[in-house]
Amino acid sequence: MVAAPTPIAFLASSPVRQAWRSLTDDTFAGIHQLSWFDWSMLIPYFALLIILSIYGMHRYEVIRTYFKYRKRLLSEPPQRFEQLPPVTIQLPLYNERFVVERLLEEVVKMDYPKHLLQIQVLDDSTDDTHPFTEALVERYRALGFPIEYHHRDNRVGFKAGALQDGMKTATGELIAIFDADFVPTPDFLKRTVHFFADPRVGVVQTRWSYLNRDYNVLTEVQAMLLDGHFILEHVARCGRGLFFNFNGTAGILRRKMIEDAGGWQHDTLTEDCDLSYRAQLKGWRFLYLPGLDSPSELPVEMHAFQVQQSRWAKGLTQVAKKLLPAILRSPIPIRHKIEAFFHLTPNISYPLMIVVSALILPAMIVRFYICLLYTSDAADE
Repeated sequence: MVAAPTPIAFLASSPVRQAWRSLTDDTFAGIHQLSWFDWSMLIPYFALLIILSIYGMHRYEVIRTYFKYRKRLLSEPPQRFEQLPPVTIQLPLYNERFVVERLLEEVVKMDYPKHLLQIQVLDDSTDDTHPFTEALVERYRALGFPIEYHHRDNRVGFKAGALQDGMKTATGELIAIFDADFVPTPDFLKRTVHFFADPRVGVVQTRWSYLNRDYNVLTEVQAMLLDGHFILEHVARCGRGLFFNFNGTAGILRRKMIEDAGGWQHDTLTEDCDLSYRAQLKGWRFLYLPGLDSPSELPVEMHAFQVQQSRWAKGLTQVAKKLLPAILRSPIPIRHKIEAFFHLTPNISYPLMIVVSALILPAMIVRFYICLLYTSDAADE
């Protein structure tokens, strides 16, 4: 009769026990003793590698979630309004003389009843865009289009301030927003407003597409990076029911949601992301429509691209500092909190990579001398 293995015998041969023995093995005691300098190089080096690895694993999780949920997003509204709601289109501008004419030309083509439509041109321009745009608006108004012009002498709050000021005279229950470098399609409102028949829906975001994608190498790279955001991240987050952000343009928002979340606030550079998280913490539902694209133009010069990326990176970090404590304390599921953390803090990986790059050489030297001492002592024996 064979005796059954005891728990002590199992622990003695378990992987945990073997790992502990390898860690406490003193075979090479006295051969090499790590100095304080060695530890000061190795501990930060491997700690930062672990942090960066976690962010890297999150990117793989986004891709996995995308493939799992990509077919679950809505393409058609599950219910429709019997009577269309009034809509306000807000067009925030700042010194964009060469694209504003195209923007207005496309917006006035919007297929929506004129008595339910209001177009607000919110112009903070300080150059000749101001008189040029004002004349354009007057011309379209004379033709019977429901368009109005608002110009501020100050830029308090920048874009967020302009949008909040526009809310004072907005008549729509829904508010669509387009930046000056976008070219909205005539059917945009007809394809988005019916999703708001569900009273829980606060935002419908559409996918950006790019008129000048093939202009140069820079625009091709930008398009690829933005596709990663709009095709992978938005689909993964929306499909799984996680928090994601309104992108500040090419989307439509419920006015009641904006007011319930505290309105447009300008204490961060990414007011759209700030509002998105405040609204979703209030329980509002966000939808993403990857099948409806909104054409836009990408920056074609490196300086404009750098300014844009700097603004987005700084703004996202500001939103993290502002809202992450509230997000982590809120009663939302832990999965939502984890994804919100990774969504709002990805830019921390860039300075961490710089530090890791600086530590690579000293860490390699330390590891080299450890291996050299082990090798030389083994040869002596």
